[in-house]
Amino acid sequence: MKTVQVYLNSIQKVNSFSHELEQFDNDFDLVSGRYIVDAKSVMGIFSLDLNEPTTLNIHATDSEMGPILEAIKPYIVSEDPK
Repeated sequence: MKTVQVYLNSIQKVNSFSHELEQFDNDFDLVSGRYIVDAKSVMGIFSLDLNEPTTLNIHATDSEMGPILEAIKPYIVSEDPK
């Protein structure tokens, strides 16, 4: 698992972010405070506070991580060095 901070501050960003994740079979969790939602769910994303960056947990192997990070690169504001 890898953790990154993403910033989804507009409707367009939420829609395109969710669409990018749909191309992968992996699980993605968005965490905001005590809430955790499926990052592929547009409705779930909109239930979170999007005024601040949100934590994205990517459940993938090391070999799958490269294409995923490349696809979501425009939304990432910081990465966990792990």
